[in-house]
Amino acid sequence: MELGQLRALREVQARGSIAAAAQALHVTPSSVSQQLAALARKAGTPLTHKMGRRTALTPAGLALARAAVGVEVALERAETAVAQFRSDVAAPVHLAAFHSAGLALFGAVERRMMDDGGPPLRFHDQDVAQQDFPALTADYDLVIAHRLPNSPPWPSSVHVAPLAFEPLDVAVGATHPLARHRSLTPAGLRGERWVSVRAGFPLAGAIETIGTLAGEEAVITHRINEFFVAASVVEGGGCVALMPRYTVNRALFPRLLLKPLVLTRAGKARAAGQPDAPALGRHIDILARPEAMERVGVRQVVQALSSAMEDLVLAVDGARGHDGG
Repeated sequence: MELGQLRALREVQARGSIAAAAQALHVTPSSVSQQLAALARKAGTPLTHKMGRRTALTPAGLALARAAVGVEVALERAETAVAQFRSDVAAPVHLAAFHSAGLALFGAVERRMMDDGGPPLRFHDQDVAQQDFPALTADYDLVIAHRLPNSPPWPSSVHVAPLAFEPLDVAVGATHPLARHRSLTPAGLRGERWVSVRAGFPLAGAIETIGTLAGEEAVITHRINEFFVAASVVEGGGCVALMPRYTVNRALFPRLLLKPLVLTRAGKARAAGQPDAPALGRHIDILARPEAMERVGVRQVVQALSSAMEDLVLAVDGARGHDGG
């Protein structure tokens, strides 16, 4: 039974005619008659009868009309509960992120929520392949995800709030021969031993791109997904790696140097009228199911994440400009 049919029955009972019920419902009398006929077919018994110039309800119709009141009450309570939930900043917001983003942003966002009276937060770490991030929105209110520039966009079924584009720099130890260079090129990385990530994760494709631009396949020595484990290996001086510029805390690795990668082929390609080499970096985005964004608390957390990321970018880029890096 459809809600519109039950409402038509209630209005006929209350107003005594199909014409009056149609006027109250802002529909035509024929529409009300069709709703009543469909409802009677589903009930398997007549629901109305003529009483002079009035339309009255049969005993079955009266019983169904009384039941319709309960349906309307339940619906109103559900709508009220949803409205309260959407406006309730006391409801926890579950936030998932890949490891480096969690380390860079979780603490800052929690401080902002405590200072601003925002919703309580529930943090989760999720280290998944790029294509698996959208599915996480079924389990968490917000998901911080990363995506390479030349990869397919996120599916239209999720809401996307961009946070930043994070360049990928080449990480070397302070004692590595490449440490004296201000910047590096793919050709200058030929023969280096790489710390990469597992297949299917974005940085693996970025390192393959470097090998392609260098004219030889990159030599992968280690596959470590956690940047902080990789940084400790690279800091020793024997390997190189790609490291995100903003979300790896350099203070934890004083002998780790990040060198910008110059894709020299890009300028030559542009001069020849060919497409540029792809930029090495990753988009950091917030993903959510569209309905989650209706909650005030969720929107507060999105704003806090955006502010925290903006502060981080300004701090890192400012420090790089100050030291000439």
